[in-house]
Amino acid sequence: MPPKGVPRHAGSMFLSIRDLVFAKGRFALMSVVLFLISLMVVMLSGLTAGLGNQSIAAIKNLGANQFAFGAPAEGQSLSFSDSQVTERQQQALAATPGVDSAALIGIAPTRITVDGRDVSASAFGVDGSSFAAPVPLSAGHIAVDRTLAEENDWSEGRTVEMGGRQFTVTALVDDSLYSHQPVVWVERSDWLALPTAGGSEGTVVAMRTSSGFDAASAATATDTSITDQSGALNAIGSYTSERSSLLLMQVMLLIVSALVVGAFFTIWTIQRGQDLAVLKAVGASTGYLLRDALGQSLIVLTLGAGLGSLAAVGLGSIASQAVPFTLTVSGTLLPFFALIGLGMLGAAAALTRIVSVDPLTALNSAR
Repeated sequence: MPPKGVPRHAGSMFLSIRDLVFAKGRFALMSVVLFLISLMVVMLSGLTAGLGNQSIAAIKNLGANQFAFGAPAEGQSLSFSDSQVTERQQQALAATPGVDSAALIGIAPTRITVDGRDVSASAFGVDGSSFAAPVPLSAGHIAVDRTLAEENDWSEGRTVEMGGRQFTVTALVDDSLYSHQPVVWVERSDWLALPTAGGSEGTVVAMRTSSGFDAASAATATDTSITDQSGALNAIGSYTSERSSLLLMQVMLLIVSALVVGAFFTIWTIQRGQDLAVLKAVGASTGYLLRDALGQSLIVLTLGAGLGSLAAVGLGSIASQAVPFTLTVSGTLLPFFALIGLGMLGAAAALTRIVSVDPLTALNSAR
């Protein structure tokens, strides 16, 4: 029985803390496993965000909240690679109630040649005075992704060749990427002359709209398919497939962590079954024993997952120098809490044995 003046069930709490100290090797091993799983999940989260940003940054940074695509064929989903829109559709959308501004954007692959060396990029043709242009553009002038320029030692004022014509680099744009390629922004009249434009007038109409905009009516009237920014990002093929694959890997790691935690505490509960039966025999309630055991699980999970998340933040800052890695607050905290939540579910499932502990087991085994 607990000493006089100590709460009735303090012995259970004492047993839980004593277990952590007495079997520190086992709990340390469990914490290391959780540390590694947490490290991998958070690192994957950063890699998912980093790779995703390389596919969507240019579209996301346009500042448009609605996008009009050429209506896809029956059974087909929206896709930037298959979409074509016209100036007439852009003008009709611009005149639609609720549309504050509408910019026609043409997207095509291209190659930039400097000093006999070719570099692949995506050419975005925009009206140089529209909101879609990162900087004001005029014919014969381009803006290029800053990283692309730095890697090739380009600077403002440099002359480059694209599509058989000479262009002058007038601005460097931060974080301008599309489908894992750097973006080159050109005046749309120059974009139309590119061989890779294929005679298309444009790929998509980016719009800034107000609350009075009726997307369904506008799409019907202009023979387009209109979606919000999230739908437009999903129309980038590389973004959807990569994100789905990496998210599936994160989910699988979290499920593995729940199974590992559940298996560990199942074995641990079996080993300490006699101690639990003794506590129950002297008056400890089943609910208290469960709370105490889950508290023990929470300590181990928080320690392992917390250290793993912190290590991922440190390693991520180093990895970002060599690979596309973007770690956000949500990308760190969500995996951390998900790991703890699923781990607690696994531990709770393993601790159902406590409910059926028979106090007589302790008394019979003590004889």
